[in-house]
Amino acid sequence: MKSFWNQRYGAAQYVYGVEPNKFYKEQLIRLKPGKILFPGEGEGRNAVYAATLGWEVTAFDSAENGKTKADMLADLNEVKIDYIVDDAEDVVLRKNYFDCIVFIFVHLPAEKRRFFHRKMMSNLKPGGMVIFEGFAKKQLEFNTGGPRNLEMLFSKEEIWEDFSTQMQELNVLELETIINEGEFHQGISQVIRFVARKN
Repeated sequence: MKSFWNQRYGAAQYVYGVEPNKFYKEQLIRLKPGKILFPGEGEGRNAVYAATLGWEVTAFDSAENGKTKADMLADLNEVKIDYIVDDAEDVVLRKNYFDCIVFIFVHLPAEKRRFFHRKMMSNLKPGGMVIFEGFAKKQLEFNTGGPRNLEMLFSKEEIWEDFSTQMQELNVLELETIINEGEFHQGISQVIRFVARKN
């Protein structure tokens, strides 16, 4: 997967655009800035947006080309982000440290998904927030973005199982929406979303 993402992010353009994800943007402006983590951050559009609002940003991805473009975008916006190049399974972060974790279209193989989500939650402070958007399994019916592997897409039940024991007032929603994010996320899509607070 690392070689796939390095090749995709090696393009001259920002393949998912430079504007933040719409759902995430709507949620983030409701929160007081603090320390925020972006797993699987790619080219940096969401991390850089948080930094412009005064958040202390940490991000990681396995693709060096993602970091290169994220750093360029941060420089363009005159902000700083701490971007780590590492795999989801190996990255080491501070426990109970972040005020918010943002998962935007972070899709892993099914056998790694639950471990990854719970590992990331260990880095979130009690009372910290999660903002989550990913493609639902029904997204396979569309050709508008996301993995073409059913097991790498999400169901409401899977996300509930991964997060419910640690979150307050968790309400996992599946809905159809229109996405306009660069070359690879375009058009009507089926997504799963939630915003919740850690116990």
